[in-house]
Amino acid sequence: MITSEWLYWLIGAFFIAVAVLIVTDTAHAKRLGNAAFWGILGLSFFYGTFVAAKTAPSWVLGIAVLVMVALAGLGFTGTTSRTRVASIPGAGTGAETGPAEPTGVATKPSSSTSVLATTSPDERAAFATRFGNRLFIPALVVPVVAVLVATLGPLVRIGGDPLLAEGSATLTGLGIGSVLAVVVAVFVLRPPRIATPIREGGRLLQAIGWAALLPQMLSTLGIVFTQAGVGDAVGTIIKSVLPEGSLLAAVVVYCLGMALFTIIMGNAFAAFPIMTAAIGWPVLVQGFDGNPAAIFAIGMLAGFCGTLVTPMAANFNLVPAALLEMRDKYGPIKAQIPTAAVLLVVNMGVMYLVAF
Repeated sequence: MITSEWLYWLIGAFFIAVAVLIVTDTAHAKRLGNAAFWGILGLSFFYGTFVAAKTAPSWVLGIAVLVMVALAGLGFTGTTSRTRVASIPGAGTGAETGPAEPTGVATKPSSSTSVLATTSPDERAAFATRFGNRLFIPALVVPVVAVLVATLGPLVRIGGDPLLAEGSATLTGLGIGSVLAVVVAVFVLRPPRIATPIREGGRLLQAIGWAALLPQMLSTLGIVFTQAGVGDAVGTIIKSVLPEGSLLAAVVVYCLGMALFTIIMGNAFAAFPIMTAAIGWPVLVQGFDGNPAAIFAIGMLAGFCGTLVTPMAANFNLVPAALLEMRDKYGPIKAQIPTAAVLLVVNMGVMYLVAF
């Protein structure tokens, strides 16, 4: 029976490989801090298997997280260069990347190959013209394979036993699809070195920095909040100040609460169980006999309004700014604030008019 542990180990191995590339890059100004950060993360994926099996203490992972927080918080990670210079064929000399200071990567080609090396804008434009729509093939492999494995995988049995462990089909499909996508990308694009996928992955990880881990951390925070009974506590407070019998006030509080908790937690899915336990189910559904499907669907949309305006939603707001090398890393948030405010009010009105 195949479990999803192999995927966690593969991810851990990738992070460790990136750490090795960084630590061997003597021209990198922050190589030790970066290598330690991603190396610890990689080892955590391996160690987590034994924690889940209850054969190793979990406090070790807690210490690892605190060390990573210290490394990121004290500025020992990330890149610091306005110019990326490559020293391998087809990797170009790079271009200005934004408001950051110099990175410590050499300003002219040297005998060492920096993990930050990448193609220049002109080279990327030339490659886009050369490969055309074939560039999308690797990206399409991931969802196609993931859907096929998640759909058909649970049906496969060997000797009467299922091939995939219960609940592992989706992760297994995603893992297989990702591996195949890398193989297809190498076959189609023919990079100058077989290690190019790892080097490019390492470059993107450093460009994103610690924000790459926010979704994982925030999902854990949501579980902790739910288990701690935060929803019940919030519900008690809200009911004590909510005007009795006022449907409009209840709708406003629910939608506004979804947005605010999403801003705090960075994820509407983490905010949903808290606000639903506090006011969504007991007040709007049971108290005002509302339509659960409509209330909760519109409530999630209200939460997404909070996603648009919070740096905690790094995968939506900070990561694009880093990948696009914007001078203002909060630029996406500033641009989205008016839209978020209008949508939040609209969601309140729609819920009030159609859900009851």
